[in-house]
Amino acid sequence: MQRLLVSVRGPREAVEAAEGGANFADVEYPASALGTPYPLNIAAVRGALNRNRYKSLLVSTNIGEHQQDRSSACQSALGVATAGADVIKCGLAALPLEAASYQGKTLVRTVKHFYPRKKVIPAVFVDPEMQRFFNTFKDGVRLVIDSGADGLLVDTLNKSIGRGLLDYCDAGDIRGLSIRLHRIRKELWIAGSIAIGDLSNLWATGVDVICIRGAACEESSRGRFGEVKRRIVAELVATKPRHARGAGR
Repeated sequence: MQRLLVSVRGPREAVEAAEGGANFADVEYPASALGTPYPLNIAAVRGALNRNRYKSLLVSTNIGEHQQDRSSACQSALGVATAGADVIKCGLAALPLEAASYQGKTLVRTVKHFYPRKKVIPAVFVDPEMQRFFNTFKDGVRLVIDSGADGLLVDTLNKSIGRGLLDYCDAGDIRGLSIRLHRIRKELWIAGSIAIGDLSNLWATGVDVICIRGAACEESSRGRFGEVKRRIVAELVATKPRHARGAGR
């Protein structure tokens, strides 16, 4: 089932995203690709959704782009899971395949030991400077298999230069990775300055989750630091294939 994730800064935006029909409220600080929020903010988002009839809406969050220290990364992943996140996204920037797989496996094992039903999604980045460490479309499936993760997030690391996911890859690349991950019953998530005009073509690739922030915000001049509004989220949801609308709610 194809789903839309909207990144939110706090409880008010989370309710706006839910009212607009989003399938995930993703708690983050939008200064970077996987900006980390305070655990109490995650708990506040979960509480606000529960009070507003959205107990079943999934909450996701991030533990940052870089996980160089293994024990600290595991503590972070476990901390956000305890705070209320159903899905934990873990950036593995600047790690080659072997190191990324080892780090990912440790993170997955830690979270699943305490919360077997929560999902762990490693994030890799398609920026050219990141591809010298990790080839997203060549090595992505192997990373998911070796780490035991629930899927893979393909994102862009640098959000400040006006380039998005489709500046570094095309729909065919995404479709091919989606097919290979689905063969092993894993999910493909995508992010990276995705605009509303990109969505129809991206849904057609078969991806499981498309992650949005700036495109869901009202004040376009502020980009990712604008305000998420339910009206705009509803417009984004309307781009989903008809059979997928309402999926995961």
